[in-house]
Amino acid sequence: MIVRTLAECENSERCVATDTWKSVRMILKDDKMGFSFNITTIFANTETPIHYQNHLESVYCISGNGEIETVNDGKIYKLEAGTIYLLDKHDKHLLRGGSEDMQMACVFNPPLSGKEVHDENGVYPID
Repeated sequence: MIVRTLAECENSERCVATDTWKSVRMILKDDKMGFSFNITTIFANTETPIHYQNHLESVYCISGNGEIETVNDGKIYKLEAGTIYLLDKHDKHLLRGGSEDMQMACVFNPPLSGKEVHDENGVYPID
């Protein structure tokens, strides 16, 4: 059995941050669960271009607000507590923080190894 707390993970190498987000990677590839699980904060009033070509992701908004725009069709979806979105087609998108930080629970398949950040195309490398 594996037991971890968010606070433990935040104060370890499992916490990765950029100018627009902070991701606390609670379950990673080396845990051998077949998926990874992150608690990610999207900072208010930011925009992050993302294109997970190598991963499928589901994201549940725990708190805060923002929006996601699918690049191919320009559709914009409001995000707030209680909203889930699934990137089931490797959708290229823009994730925008709203008037307050958004806290998100994120599941990736295949799992992340831990240190990923988006490359110049918004992609996480496959490990």
